[in-house]
Amino acid sequence: MHTSIITTGKLPLHGQAFFVRFLHKEDIHEILHLQTMVKNALEVPDFLQPLTAEEYKSILGGCGSIIGVFVNNKLIAFRAMLIPKMNDPEHLGIDLRLNEYQRKKMLYSEISNVHPAFRGNRLQSYMGRLLFDQIDQQSFRYVATTVAPLNIASLKDKLALGMAICSLKEKYNGKLRYILFRDLHTTDDTPFYCDKQEVNIQDITKQQQLIKKGYRGISLQEKEQMYWVCFIKEQRRWSPV
Repeated sequence: MHTSIITTGKLPLHGQAFFVRFLHKEDIHEILHLQTMVKNALEVPDFLQPLTAEEYKSILGGCGSIIGVFVNNKLIAFRAMLIPKMNDPEHLGIDLRLNEYQRKKMLYSEISNVHPAFRGNRLQSYMGRLLFDQIDQQSFRYVATTVAPLNIASLKDKLALGMAICSLKEKYNGKLRYILFRDLHTTDDTPFYCDKQEVNIQDITKQQQLIKKGYRGISLQEKEQMYWVCFIKEQRRWSPV
């Protein structure tokens, strides 16, 4: 069980002291309470796919890890990594054409919650970087996740962590989702590409066409109150198979 403090600091907005540690089963009540607060505060509740107590227990019981940010010993934010079940028919590695050996080396960047009163401190991205730094890269090489197409904050967060859009399809009972992916053994932050295209985030068909042609979405830009996804096609596109 991880109980030691990972790091400490002060929140940028108002300077409150905080510390970060791994969470464990004794924290589930606080986790669920915070999750409820976050979901109730969302303008679009569909953006958050809440986990059950049993799912949190599974993660904390060895199927992943969760870190939490505390202010005055109260949980104000948490973020999870999940080791997916190999027999899951919805396994993202299948969508990404990973073989069985590669799927065993995959983690999911899972749920992230920040208390509404502490938004604006970039805690989601901060926790993401901390969790990525904690990954045992001998055991795990790949990280994947899903994001609702119009969940701009979450999409920006995942792209900032070096993940790229590799698929856009229906998942989880017909819900349209981006599938984002990162190979932790690839360190080139500036891939050499032969073509770049910017697509309106609401143009689902165009994005799906580009992905089918081997393009990856790597960044998001706002122009004239609209969001555009930047897709690139690399000269020698990395292939997981």
